[in-house]
Amino acid sequence: MSEKVRYTDEPIEAGDPRAVAVVAAIQGGDVERLTQLLRDDAGLATARIVDAGGTSRTLLHVAADWPGHFPRGRETVAALVAAGADVDARVIQGNPALAPETALHWAASSDDVAVVDALLDGGADIEAPGAIFTDGAPMSDAVVFAQWKAARRLLERGAQTTIWQAAALGLLERVKECCAESPQPSEQITNSFWHACRGGQRETAEYLLGLGADVNWVGHDRKTPLAVARESGVEGLVEWLRGRGAV
Repeated sequence: MSEKVRYTDEPIEAGDPRAVAVVAAIQGGDVERLTQLLRDDAGLATARIVDAGGTSRTLLHVAADWPGHFPRGRETVAALVAAGADVDARVIQGNPALAPETALHWAASSDDVAVVDALLDGGADIEAPGAIFTDGAPMSDAVVFAQWKAARRLLERGAQTTIWQAAALGLLERVKECCAESPQPSEQITNSFWHACRGGQRETAEYLLGLGADVNWVGHDRKTPLAVARESGVEGLVEWLRGRGAV
């Protein structure tokens, strides 16, 4: 058995052999090799890998990184958590203006349900703030990037939703609840309508249009509700929008 060594807790440069070895093990699904590396180096589980741009990520971020779905992702995360990795640690961006996301945010952005589950099983905060664009919870990233499997798994695991997130997922009763709780500004109604169209949620879109949503709003990515409805592949929604004057 290898003698366990305590290396420095300082960040590891991405080109360092230690970083190269552990990233290869994580993203290659070599859990046995990863486990051995963690046993041999007492500080590795909590180490950060720093790239040329100054971004510092944890090994859990490496496991959840885009495009995700690395082999044996669930086992990899479990091994890292068992070795002491912090499931709620945040990425430290080279540009401090960028989002301080957790690994769960990244897994949600990659639609990686296995890693989402593993992180939550390891105690990750499902409502941790820090999402890109909104500074919200991982659900925000899942919906913003149309990662519907991850969004629904987060919902199953107890995640909360804002009105626009609920609209995207077709949670009509939740949308109505939001409207009942407090008056929603017109721009929020329209934004939620846009997300409902993007999610292919006709019933929810109908409700929001009835509240005054702008059917031809040029929204995120300079796309209209009709454009994102086409992308959803729900032809009935597309035809309904056209019938309401959408262009």
